[in-house]
Amino acid sequence: MSTNLKVTLSVLGAALAVLLLIVAVNLTEPKPAGAVETVRADSHRLSTAADGKVTVVEFLDFECEACGAAYPGVERLRAEYGDRITYVVRYFPIASHPNAFNAAHAAEAAARQGRFEQMYVKLFDNQSGWGHSQESRAPVFAGYAAELGLDMTKYSADVTSAEVAERVKSDAADGVALGVQGTPTFFVNGERFTDRPSYEALKATIDAELNK
Repeated sequence: MSTNLKVTLSVLGAALAVLLLIVAVNLTEPKPAGAVETVRADSHRLSTAADGKVTVVEFLDFECEACGAAYPGVERLRAEYGDRITYVVRYFPIASHPNAFNAAHAAEAAARQGRFEQMYVKLFDNQSGWGHSQESRAPVFAGYAAELGLDMTKYSADVTSAEVAERVKSDAADGVALGVQGTPTFFVNGERFTDRPSYEALKATIDAELNK
């Protein structure tokens, strides 16, 4: 083998080694926060727009009073726009709220029986009755599950399962990566909504996106 050929092969080998190192680093390094999607395949959609033109995402805590205050406006928007928009709910329970995780776990356990929306409504419609108690409200949430006609054996197993806890935590982790610091936090078409989350302000933003 000539000296020139040996040199050429050595250079090519070094270049290949560098390329493989770059690929390995890109595969193992965590993605920056900006790469986190506001919606995942398993995110809970309360409505789905066929054209996919407008997607509203809400990171919420079922025990949060501000979320409870925003809820009537959200329901008004959902009734008004229906399937003209995609409306997505994601969990972001706050540790200082005694039953935030219990409520999120109840909603996720209900979701596993196709009743997420019904539990979502139950939790917010009754928030003033169960919220901000230092005692566990898990039995109250089980009562809601029974009222919704869920299989209670399955519900009881799911609500305390590691899988349900991990599902809730994964939403919250995405929220942190996206810069969510409190609830409710809304995103419209991937952009964080920074105005006060009133019906009027959200409607104006949704209309602007629909009219683009």
